[in-house]
Amino acid sequence: MQNAKLSVIIPAYNEEESIEQILNELKQELDKLNLEYEIIVVNDASTDRTKEILEKIEGIKTINHSYNKGYGASLKTGIEKANFNNLLFFDADGQHKVEYISELLKHVDDYDLITGARTGYRGPFVRQPGKRVLKWLANYLSQQKIPDINCGLRIVKREQISKFTHLLCDGLSFSTTTLLTFIGEHLSVKYVPITINRRAGGKSAVKPRHALDTLILILRTILFTSPLRVFLPITLLLFMGALISGIYDIFFRPLNITDITILLTISSVLMFFFGLLADQIAAIRKEINK
Repeated sequence: MQNAKLSVIIPAYNEEESIEQILNELKQELDKLNLEYEIIVVNDASTDRTKEILEKIEGIKTINHSYNKGYGASLKTGIEKANFNNLLFFDADGQHKVEYISELLKHVDDYDLITGARTGYRGPFVRQPGKRVLKWLANYLSQQKIPDINCGLRIVKREQISKFTHLLCDGLSFSTTTLLTFIGEHLSVKYVPITINRRAGGKSAVKPRHALDTLILILRTILFTSPLRVFLPITLLLFMGALISGIYDIFFRPLNITDITILLTISSVLMFFFGLLADQIAAIRKEINK
């Protein structure tokens, strides 16, 4: 860990209440770890005093977006400007605890992505049902048990994530799509149990519509890496519908196979072969990118 070089990337949007304290705590902790590091704060066109506060803080690199691009886009900007291979993503709202950085760093030599897995308080209660549904879907489609699909505290290898930044979303689902992409590409992932604080400042940008956005992005990410995990369940559902409809036709409509039975049968066959074709394309892409 002492030989590690670390680029810390902090996306910030309207965090005037917490940003200065967060940076002071972060610098104190990193100094104690005795490693070479840089801190990159990406100000995502804040409308409060965030930019003014950042200009007065020494020892950081500040990048200002000309307009609000989103959480994921801010991280992409930091990734592009980072000098080191180990990238630490750290939120500016005061939820992340600096003492867990050393726990993540213990695994940098063995894993491509080391992410926090939150225990205890995980955010506002009203968001938990939606998060559980999304987590179940991500677990099912990735065929892995994922303890936390969207924790923002993580260390990732720049050389790996740079391959996929053009595919990752610019919004709040960046963390989820990054994790699922790494899993789908068979890169090594480590989960480290952490606890978080309640949000210190600013106003959360999470809206109810983001749950639907995340759902779509989960499906899109799995389709990109392992398409059969999406196509096969749909194929089986269509086939079961065709089978039930066909049995009903045989017993209650002798010598008369209905259009719905034929449609479901053809649809299930087409869906299966579309899935095989998509899976072959994904396999060829992975082979090319090796």
